[in-house]
Amino acid sequence: MRSEAAPATAYDDRPYTRGGTVDRSEVGALVQSAVDGDTAAWKALVEGLSPLVWSVVRAHRLSEADGHEVYQTVWFRFAQNLGRIREPDKTGSWLASTARNECLKVIKSLRRLTPTDDPQLLDRVSEDRTPEQSVLDSEEAAAQSERVRRLWQEFEALGERCRQLLRVLISSPPPSYQEVSAALGIAVGSIGPMRQRCLRRLRARLDARGAL
Repeated sequence: MRSEAAPATAYDDRPYTRGGTVDRSEVGALVQSAVDGDTAAWKALVEGLSPLVWSVVRAHRLSEADGHEVYQTVWFRFAQNLGRIREPDKTGSWLASTARNECLKVIKSLRRLTPTDDPQLLDRVSEDRTPEQSVLDSEEAAAQSERVRRLWQEFEALGERCRQLLRVLISSPPPSYQEVSAALGIAVGSIGPMRQRCLRRLRARLDARGAL
C-alpha cells in the first residue's frame, strides 16, 4: 500500500492543519481494518496521523526534499510492518519513533541541518478594494509580518531541544506525550516542565525586546 502524496504546504514553520483527523481511541481498530485490506481505514490513518509525522520532520529541520523523503519512507515502513505492529493503539508513537530515526539517519549522512524558510504571511490585496483600504491592509499585514518575524527570530534563538519540542507540540491535532517522547527521546514526565521552561524563555526574550 502507498501513502498519499504529502500536501505541498505541509513542510513549513506553521502548524500543519490540513488533512483529516483521527480519534486516538480508534487508531487500533483502523490499523486492524487496514491489515484486512480496508483502503478507507488506511486513508484515515494517513490523513489523521500525517500531522504528527510532519511535526517530527519539522522538529529536525530537514530540507524540504529530505523532509518529503522521510515522510514517504515512514509510511512505506508502516505499510511494510502493518501486520506486525504489536500495539496498534500506539501507532502514533510507532510513527513518531520511526520518523525520528529516519530524520537522524538523514542528518548523520548530511552532517548538517538545513533551516526551513520563514513563513510567508502577506496576503495578496484584492483588486476591488479602494486604494485607501489597500494601503491600510498593506500596513496592517506588514506590521503583523514584522511581529511574526520577531517571534520566529526569538524562537530560533532558543536552544535546540526547546525548538524541537515546541515544533512537535504545535502540530495539529496535538500529539500525545507518549508520541512526543517517541519522537524526541524525552521522558514523558519531563515534557510538561520542559515545555513550560521553554515558553517562559521565549516570553522573556520577546518581552525584553518589546516584540509583542
